[in-house]
Amino acid sequence: MTVHATPGRHVLADFRGVAPGLLTDAQALERQMTAAAHAAGAQVLSAHFHHFGAGAGVTGVILLSESHISIHSWPEHRYAALDIFMCGAARPERALERLRAALAPDTLRVTTVDRG
Repeated sequence: MTVHATPGRHVLADFRGVAPGLLTDAQALERQMTAAAHAAGAQVLSAHFHHFGAGAGVTGVILLSESHISIHSWPEHRYAALDIFMCGAARPERALERLRAALAPDTLRVTTVDRG
């Protein structure tokens, strides 16, 4: 039997109790997520963020050479769902910690899945 290294780790994070103003600013979220990708050792290829209007949330994705980071926010619930998938030498846990520091959730639930 041949054992293969896992090609990637997929981190799913539920941030609860985030200040609503942090979840409505698409440009700030893009900057924070780009910085998180760099902190993880990932290479950013592109980004796309969409704000759904006054008082509404943001959906955004950072496309990486190593995969992606995405966010979906619901400021009215003080909640954000983050998806961080990275392969190779990139460290998704470092991206998660950077985003945790930036968004300061009251509670955090994390599920990590080895992919491949």
